[in-house]
Amino acid sequence: MDFSFCILLIFTISKFTGGQNLCSVEKHIIFFPENNTIEAVVTSLKAEAGVTAKIMKEVPVGLFSINGFDVVAITVLDFETFNPENPYEVDIECTKDGFSPTTLNLKIILVNINDNAPVFDVSEDTLNIDELQKVDTIVGRFTAVDADKDDQIFYRLDSPEGDFGLEDAFNPNILVKKLLDYEKIKKITIILYAQDTPLSSTVTVSNTGSITITVNIVDVDNRPPWFQPCTESQIGTSTVCIGSGYTGTVNLTQQATGPLSLMPGPVRATDGDKGINEPIGYRFLEENEIFEINPDTGDITTKKPVDVAGPITLMVMAYQKQNSDQYATNTVILRVVSGSKHPPKFVKPNYEGFISEDAGVDSLVLESKTSNRPLRVQATDEDFANGLNPDIRFEVIGGTDFNITPEGFILMVQEVSQGSVNLQMRVVDTTNDESSTTSLTVEVTPEDNRLRVGGYRAEDMAAVGASLAVVIVLCLVGIGLLAHHVKSHNSDWKKLSEASVFRSNLGGGSGDPKEGVQYTNDGFRHDGDSGSVSSGLAADLQMKLDSGAKSSTEQTLNTVPQTRAAPDSSSLASVDIEKEVKPILTKERRAEEGYKAVWFKEDIDPNTKEEVVIIPDTGEPADHDEDDDDDDEDDEEHINTDLDEEAAGRFTRDSDSEDEEGLTSDL
Repeated sequence: MDFSFCILLIFTISKFTGGQNLCSVEKHIIFFPENNTIEAVVTSLKAEAGVTAKIMKEVPVGLFSINGFDVVAITVLDFETFNPENPYEVDIECTKDGFSPTTLNLKIILVNINDNAPVFDVSEDTLNIDELQKVDTIVGRFTAVDADKDDQIFYRLDSPEGDFGLEDAFNPNILVKKLLDYEKIKKITIILYAQDTPLSSTVTVSNTGSITITVNIVDVDNRPPWFQPCTESQIGTSTVCIGSGYTGTVNLTQQATGPLSLMPGPVRATDGDKGINEPIGYRFLEENEIFEINPDTGDITTKKPVDVAGPITLMVMAYQKQNSDQYATNTVILRVVSGSKHPPKFVKPNYEGFISEDAGVDSLVLESKTSNRPLRVQATDEDFANGLNPDIRFEVIGGTDFNITPEGFILMVQEVSQGSVNLQMRVVDTTNDESSTTSLTVEVTPEDNRLRVGGYRAEDMAAVGASLAVVIVLCLVGIGLLAHHVKSHNSDWKKLSEASVFRSNLGGGSGDPKEGVQYTNDGFRHDGDSGSVSSGLAADLQMKLDSGAKSSTEQTLNTVPQTRAAPDSSSLASVDIEKEVKPILTKERRAEEGYKAVWFKEDIDPNTKEEVVIIPDTGEPADHDEDDDDDDEDDEEHINTDLDEEAAGRFTRDSDSEDEEGLTSDL
């Protein structure tokens, strides 16, 4: 058979047997996302010109159609209703005249898109949790579902105070993270969130659902009764309430009528668990023959007159009637006192006081607006002959702005505004607690705007200033008169001054005359000035200087610093004798360094008991005893002899010649 004939035969057979594909598709398995739009293209066919395509079979029916050579979706497809194990199928047939048809089988698989948020069963819920749960105890669980089947759900809890937390991000178990106390907090609101992306994911598309949870803290019976009043105190994780006990008084040999009056109040207790508030019962720990207690109210009464000396201590127990294991105890101390027929009473039925708005704390309330006298409240007790009860106490009832001192004066203890303050006062007999009350009205007056200096008004300060001015004028007048009087007696003053200087120089200072030797000698007196002691000595020195007797002058000069006499009062100030000389004329010889000594021709017995007193002559007769006259005359004779016989060497100096030269130059 010819070869060309064979080729023609094969071509003819293939033409009529469909060996040529009229259309084709890139992929027979197609992934198509859900939530598509209508007429969205699922895939496109490739076909020759003149080829016609149509859907021959579709499972399920009514999802797709052919638009030209495009396979399109004619409905919105939802992955949540799609079974991935049974993909959608579409059979398409392509035909052309003279050619065998071509059939294409397409399988369409939907792709899930995150288009659904996690959803909780409810949007709000409630948890009731007992207080004092241990930390990390699971108290609740709330789960969410996501219509997107392949989505993983992540949880997050918002607890404002950190009281609760989650076990982990994938597990919505709610845990206690803090100790819960009903007395501190009774209700907490938390929000649980669920989302379909990781919490730290940067994916922009994230669907979230939430549930609001109200947590009610339930009080549990963990506290005993608390006697009232009491002070709450936190000890670790427990709260206790500490009371101070109760006190009262009973009269000896008398039976009280009604419940006893106690301080700080009647015996009362409440359940420490306020949310439970169990009924409380009362009883004595030991039976008592005199007193009894009401089991329901706690009131204490007497069964018979008190016949024992006090104090009396009663132990009271308060317990829960439904759970007697929860109980507490306290003491009631009663003082036994002698009966009183009359309570103390205020002197006035009511009191009224005044205080300035700017008076300041701790200021006293005054009797009136124009008086500086403080208001004082007083009380009397008819049980006392003079009405004075030494055991009373004043107190203000229900007020904190004012207080009463034990003496009855009213103090402002904190600043108050302008207006009237109405108070109640009570006076109490502290021996038996008998009392009476009265009213007090304090009028707070406007601030005094008048000028005040240091708390005093300007008028007061002006009066004081005028008084001081008068006193100053009188003092100046007195000083002027005194100056005039002194000036008119200047001569006498000068003589007195010279005598004082001379006397102090002889004595080594202004001390007692016994510290040195004082004397008087008529031979030293100048004819022209009988009242001057120093003038005679000055004339004698001048005469010796004129005669040129150097040795005599030196001896005389040596005598001058010892007596500290100068020609006049002005020269006294120019001679600095204190630098070299200490004591001068003495009863005995002194060899200590820095001392100068003057003695007489005949030594004075240092053991003699008689004083050698030399007194400046002021022109008045000296006040000496007759027995001392002879001694004075002998002293004067010795001194005259010492002064006249300068070369005899009667004066001795213990200091060196440099001291003499210094004194000479000073003179």
